[in-house]
Amino acid sequence: MDLRKLKTLIDLVSESNISELEITETEGKVRIVKGGIAAPVQYVQTMAAPAGQPQPLAAAPATAAATSAAPAAPAAASGHAIKSPMVGTFYRSSSPGAPAFVEVGSQVKEGDTVCIIEAMKILNEIEADKSGTVTQILGENGQAVEYGQPLFIIE
Repeated sequence: MDLRKLKTLIDLVSESNISELEITETEGKVRIVKGGIAAPVQYVQTMAAPAGQPQPLAAAPATAAATSAAPAAPAAASGHAIKSPMVGTFYRSSSPGAPAFVEVGSQVKEGDTVCIIEAMKILNEIEADKSGTVTQILGENGQAVEYGQPLFIIE
């Protein structure tokens, strides 16, 4: 895939309402993700180019966050799950040096801030939707989370 076509695809994604586009062709695969969560473009060449032809260049390096699956809740988790209301980056504290909002064993009341999810450079405070004791923390600090993904278990 030539760079002009790749640039056109990036422009189309940035101007549209879609958040992710993946195209597979014989010479490779392109994945474009809108937002600050992952690398904006990931290009993987699946076939070697014949001798004398230029090799396609990677538009952006792949990141571990882009290729790793989001952590899933254990099947045997009991209690009430606080789920992510959006796609974004999960943070347990308000800044890197600050203490976490909650720890395992913390008592929370409905409305207490339990974490922050950054989406499109906006920090969104996530509040407990039930009072109780935090028994599990399922999200990893600094990792991407999906909509509806369980972040905490409260009993």
